[in-house]
Amino acid sequence: MRAQTLPPAAGWGWIFTGFAIFRRNPIVLGMLVLTYWFTVIFLNVLPFIGALAASLVIPGLSVGLMQAARQVERGLPIGVQTLFGSMKENARTLLALGALYLCCTLGVLGLSTLLDGGDMFKYMMANSRAERAAVEDADFIAPALFVMVMMTPVMMAYWFAPVLAAWHRLTLGRALFFSFVACWMNWRAFLVYGFGLVLVAGIAPGVLLGVLLLIFPDAASFITAIVTMPMVLVIAPTIFASFYACYRDIFGISEIV
Repeated sequence: MRAQTLPPAAGWGWIFTGFAIFRRNPIVLGMLVLTYWFTVIFLNVLPFIGALAASLVIPGLSVGLMQAARQVERGLPIGVQTLFGSMKENARTLLALGALYLCCTLGVLGLSTLLDGGDMFKYMMANSRAERAAVEDADFIAPALFVMVMMTPVMMAYWFAPVLAAWHRLTLGRALFFSFVACWMNWRAFLVYGFGLVLVAGIAPGVLLGVLLLIFPDAASFITAIVTMPMVLVIAPTIFASFYACYRDIFGISEIV
């Protein structure tokens, strides 16, 4: 296993490849993404253990979506079993990745309390609208920047770690290490990729929604729905498929699984 260093333009290529994969089986890929979201949401609402349970299964579910994208690209069938079946591949390491990511996130949010007295931490951990309203007027700029900077290396180490653990059978430490190195080697491509995701999933839909609301101000609910649905059914599966394209271009096409 050897990571490749790609040019910055590869970041755009991952998005285009993700869309090309989505077009081959849009209905089932969209269904799998919805199933992924519903599973995570359902686990999160469970009392006491919800957040932990969701964090533990997310790495395995993420590998399942990448497995689905790979099988679509190869012309193989996919289904719900594709999403959940990947959770069995090196399951102990995948569960450890989820727990570690949760601990790192909570640790960074905890450190952010040094900047704002805990307002952002309280907002992120709030379980009700009333709890959020109590701190929503606080200034989150400084703690948000702090969290973004501190979480960047965490995201780099985590980005490829689940798929490296599942498909290459790497240990926890090796999966995190190779993921971080691969992201560091391709930071320019990831910068372009991040800009592309913001443009495709944020700016473009926002501009379209704003224009339509100006033209049809009395149909706000309907306009919001017709803009939101394509994001859920098209953009989200495309983004998940682009994660696979990113892995494939940097690490090559894995035949291990």
